[in-house]
Amino acid sequence: MSEGDGSGRRLAAYLNPGALASGSGSGGLAVAGVTVLAVGLALALSSVLVAITGGSPVGAVKALYQGSLADSSAWSSTLLYTAPLLLVAIGACVCVRAGVFNLGQEGQVLIGALAGAWIALRLALPGPVLLLTVLVGAAVAGGAWAGISSLMHRVRGVNIVVSTLLMTFLAQQLIAYAVNTPWLLQETRRGEATVSPQSNKLPDGALLGSFGEYPGLQINLGLLIALVATVVIAVLIARSRWGFKLTMLGLNPKAAKHAGVRVAALSGTALAVSGAFAGLAGAVLLTSPVGTNRLQPGISNNIGWDGLLVALVARNRPLMAVPVALLFGVLRSGGGFLASTGVPHFLVDVVKSLLVLAFVIPPVLTTLLRRRRDDRRADREPGVPAPKAKEAVAS
Repeated sequence: MSEGDGSGRRLAAYLNPGALASGSGSGGLAVAGVTVLAVGLALALSSVLVAITGGSPVGAVKALYQGSLADSSAWSSTLLYTAPLLLVAIGACVCVRAGVFNLGQEGQVLIGALAGAWIALRLALPGPVLLLTVLVGAAVAGGAWAGISSLMHRVRGVNIVVSTLLMTFLAQQLIAYAVNTPWLLQETRRGEATVSPQSNKLPDGALLGSFGEYPGLQINLGLLIALVATVVIAVLIARSRWGFKLTMLGLNPKAAKHAGVRVAALSGTALAVSGAFAGLAGAVLLTSPVGTNRLQPGISNNIGWDGLLVALVARNRPLMAVPVALLFGVLRSGGGFLASTGVPHFLVDVVKSLLVLAFVIPPVLTTLLRRRRDDRRADREPGVPAPKAKEAVAS
């Protein structure tokens, strides 16, 4: 990926915690203070919106709690949603570290589910081997789908942000075609009954197991996969040469290239890794109890978009993405109970958007204000150079 992909790289740089950590300790306290105020304002505004729609803010909170945290069954549902959200988020963390902004996770989730369904329904393999093949195949498919955007940028200079976003709509059409075509993945016709646009149910050997039994707490294997992957990515980013190169590339691609980093290869790899985790999330959706264990056009259910929001709120820190993914899992699991209080279900999306803005805007805003203050100081005092860290963020 060249240095000319400016819009995505500048956006990724502002969202890169390494770039935003260039200020002093007082700057960090300022960000924390503004964030607390912004979250409080977002919650207050959410309460007002609930009241305007005819619901009770207290009743809405109780409904969210009952649907997501009240008992073992509710916790099981929340954790089922947390796993794919976390997988998408840690992939986004890798991508943004390299200064590349991937907007196509929703499509990559769909492609992963498509590949996983084809493998599960077409290959006659023993249970554990089949499940492993489904997961690996979905990850490879998601990474390859993201790699197409990298190739288009490399060959034709197509903007990464635009291409990854538009590839999502192509993925949706591919899923619709696959589940409506008999020789691909359409459900086997039984007599003259109407066939739904979906695949056959996956065999038991291709499904992820769970620890625990209903009505007790059930922890699906997908959550364990997501947590292990999170720890591995966090260690690689913080402790490995690869992670150091990613951070260097995200902060200043020119300096990284001068230091011997293969910019195009590393950026493309980061984008492919992001797509691979999104594809793996698609396989988890397909093979866990969160869905119907069939490939359907709406199987992603906006998990790709929400996973990207999880990464943004976590400031692209893999370990911080764990509690944030859990919060978004609570909103997803408890959102279905809001109808009992008279609150429209779509209001959950509004609340999520407000929380995302509350967490994302303060660090960016304080960084911009700090840069403007330093620029004014440099203008008043010609002998004082502008801070190099700020110049790196702007490059």
